[in-house]
Amino acid sequence: MIKNRQEILFIYDVTDANPNGDPLDGNKPRIDEETSINIVTDVRLKRTIRDYLCDYLGYDGTNKKDIFVRELRGESSGLQDAKKRALDFLDSSIEDSEECKKIIDNVINKIKIKKDSFFAVKKNVNNSILDECIDVRLFGATIPFELKKEVFEDSKKEIKDSITFTGPVQFNMGRSLNKVNIMHIKGTGAFASKEGKDNKTFREEYVVPYSLIAFHGIVNENAAKNTKLADEDVSLMEEAMWNGTKNLITRSKMGHMPRLLVRVKYKEESNFFIGDLQKKVKMYFKKNEEKIRGLEDFSLEIKELISELAQNKNKIHKIKYICDKNLNLTMDGKEISFESVGLPFEQKLL
Repeated sequence: MIKNRQEILFIYDVTDANPNGDPLDGNKPRIDEETSINIVTDVRLKRTIRDYLCDYLGYDGTNKKDIFVRELRGESSGLQDAKKRALDFLDSSIEDSEECKKIIDNVINKIKIKKDSFFAVKKNVNNSILDECIDVRLFGATIPFELKKEVFEDSKKEIKDSITFTGPVQFNMGRSLNKVNIMHIKGTGAFASKEGKDNKTFREEYVVPYSLIAFHGIVNENAAKNTKLADEDVSLMEEAMWNGTKNLITRSKMGHMPRLLVRVKYKEESNFFIGDLQKKVKMYFKKNEEKIRGLEDFSLEIKELISELAQNKNKIHKIKYICDKNLNLTMDGKEISFESVGLPFEQKLL
């Protein structure tokens, strides 16, 4: 399991797309009105990670590998709720006492149990979710857990509780490093507005011309003990952040590209991290900030980031990074590479 505190800086850009629409505001990109900074929620980033793990890395419910938070249809064809989803993880094969296995077998086979057995069933579901669901091991979850009264031989009402895991991996809200304007685009659809009419429907959408978005994350080794988070899980998350962002190729998300991912692994039992890594990089603009449209219009100044890492070098075990070859990194305006700064950087190519 994870034994080291870790810190993550992830930067990607978005061109002519909507990074994260607000459903309560016409699905417009989220903007801090005071600063014109583009905001992306941590939920959006976690959705990118979950979708990649499910669609590309086999966490799709087969072979005891799953994503807990994903859209599934229930027997009534409606979306499955969290209580029903939790019952997908009743599993009599998990290692436990013979008595517990018998209780679970009875629930699966719809043989009534005593209400005192509720917490044995809950414990079993708890363990199954952690063993199978990488997203719960990473991000935690609060899951309502309920057994209907029909399950019990001695209860006249359902019994409810919840399963709570504090996520070892937490991200802040992503923010763009540049000021962003929203473009409002209108167009016509392919179909008539109404049967028998010749007029076509109208459509409208909101995009940002260019936004360079930075996320900061922490991997908490203390919380990892409770969710059984392993080093391999974090490596897979790293892959999902990079390749998952690159694979956002729906019509509204086309235009996302990962540019820089840095993961700092601190020495064991230090409980130390620098913090706010996203604030230690800045864009050096070659033209007006609100007119930039790509990597050619700026460089990423990393002097403060390198300085902080150097000051805390004795607390760092290793630093892994992935960097787009087209991203221009500078210190005091001079182009550099991570390998040239004398820190324990290890390039990781996905």
